[in-house]
Amino acid sequence: MSWTIHLVRAAALALVAVPALAAEVTMAFGEKIPPFCFPETDSGIELEVMREALAYRGHVLRPRYYSFARIPVAFKAGEVEAAMTDLGEDMTSWGAYYGNPAVIYDNVFITLKERHLSITKPEDLRGLTVISFAGASKRYPDWLDAVRKAGHYYEQNDQALQVLTLDRGRYDVVLSDRNIFKYFTLQLKLNKSFRPKPVVEHPFVKLNPMDYRPVFRDAAIRDDFNAGLKQLKDTGRFQAIYYKYLAGD
Repeated sequence: MSWTIHLVRAAALALVAVPALAAEVTMAFGEKIPPFCFPETDSGIELEVMREALAYRGHVLRPRYYSFARIPVAFKAGEVEAAMTDLGEDMTSWGAYYGNPAVIYDNVFITLKERHLSITKPEDLRGLTVISFAGASKRYPDWLDAVRKAGHYYEQNDQALQVLTLDRGRYDVVLSDRNIFKYFTLQLKLNKSFRPKPVVEHPFVKLNPMDYRPVFRDAAIRDDFNAGLKQLKDTGRFQAIYYKYLAGD
């Protein structure tokens, strides 16, 4: 009897020691959000963080690219097992398990310095045209509902166009992550004929890392991702990935 008990205990310990089976994780990413995602090379800050965090326990990332607005749609339709964000929609009822924040998007209003605009409250946007990334109106309704209802709000997936249209005075305000806006400004400056006008950033909400969290269909893979993300941060690898892409900013 005692020998049988020892066998059962040994088998139980062996099961605990064996890691979860490695999986290929198809994940929805935005198609035009450098320096966080570069679809043509499967690289970027967010891609590298996600890939290395999942690889910590043997999982392989398989990115799929969509327009920003289609990312949650792809998850809900079962086209992917994970998505980089819920785009402001609670997807728990769609079988989503939320991971810890992989990157931080620091969204600000941006205006031309020459306009001398001050944006500290939603009413300051009255009468101004705003161009933003897809899904911003859902995330910031208190700020953007009135602008949208007035017909002065526009969304644009190609965020390089945000830089150009603001610079040319076609819109009054850009809502963008400050690193994305800086990246596209630098890229456009490679064309010597583009000399961007000075801009002013207007922070308007308290930065909340929980605004952008990846979602997973499998809770165990979510847990493995969280463990890998912690390891990246503990070892300094997380900061190194950011530095690799933003050192020149």
